[in-house]
Amino acid sequence: MASSSLQIWALVLALAGFTLLLVATTSNRWKISEPEAAVVPADWVSEGLWMECTVTAFGSIQCKRFLYMLNSDTYIQACRALMISSIVLGFIATVLSLLGLKCTSIGLRDEDTKVKFAVTGGFLYIFGGLCSMVAVSWYAAMITAQFFDTLYAGTK
Repeated sequence: MASSSLQIWALVLALAGFTLLLVATTSNRWKISEPEAAVVPADWVSEGLWMECTVTAFGSIQCKRFLYMLNSDTYIQACRALMISSIVLGFIATVLSLLGLKCTSIGLRDEDTKVKFAVTGGFLYIFGGLCSMVAVSWYAAMITAQFFDTLYAGTK
């Protein structure tokens, strides 16, 4: 089994990744229009999984939530589900990893059980990371396909 300092560093890195996952999920900058492509050249539009924001040349920001979550494109709904799944898996992995650390004695005293908790938490972190990686890659692929589609009328 790994030393306590190695386990703590791994947990710190996993928590940093989990924090970045939370920031990315709530971010409104998943898709950003080019200022030249906007209706008014000084304005630009950014979209996220949950809302759309418009920024004017004067710096004012107006955001509006997507009114109907089920009215969105299929890939956006899938990306939302994958990102939420990744957050849930990351939370469960954090709890299991904290219980499985060598230096903690919360609830568990048996070393074999602690090892199983730590390994399970690690696998859940990996699975959650794969879920978020699929969501981000799929969203990026769809944005790229829409950008080069001459018949697409949405934000480019």
